[in-house]
Amino acid sequence: MSQNLYAASIPVFIRALKNLAGILDKGAAFAVDHGMDEKVVTGWRLYPNMFPLTRQVQIACDVVKGAGARLAGVEIPSYPDNEVSFAELRMRVEKTISFLNSLQEGQFAGAAEKQIKLKAGNQELEFRGDSYLQSWVLPNLYFHVATAYNLLRGIGVELGKGDFLGRD
Repeated sequence: MSQNLYAASIPVFIRALKNLAGILDKGAAFAVDHGMDEKVVTGWRLYPNMFPLTRQVQIACDVVKGAGARLAGVEIPSYPDNEVSFAELRMRVEKTISFLNSLQEGQFAGAAEKQIKLKAGNQELEFRGDSYLQSWVLPNLYFHVATAYNLLRGIGVELGKGDFLGRD
């Protein structure tokens, strides 16, 4: 029995990105309310060798747009990594959601068995479509969204579990 990877991916990706957009909105409001330089907040990191907030958002978007494209058999859109403001990060999230919404369920026929090859750092990785989604994409998505959440929560942005999980 083949898993419906469209249903297991695209709605999940969009929900996580919408939640991330809400988290970014709260971060932007916090920066304004506290007179903080927005670029300091979007450039925040917990440790010198850690990616800043901007990169966490970029990676969250990249992992799902790459997954959607690979599983649907379409070209991966390329976005330059040049965001520095909350508005620019929000636009990247919205652009990614728009791309994901353009994908149709029929494009995912046979995606569970599809061979996926990608480069991550210096590594060449190979997956079957279902394993790619479950063991690579979803953990990476949640890691980077949770890290963005935690970076903002750590500087005092009032966020709770509901912001991360979202509400229907």
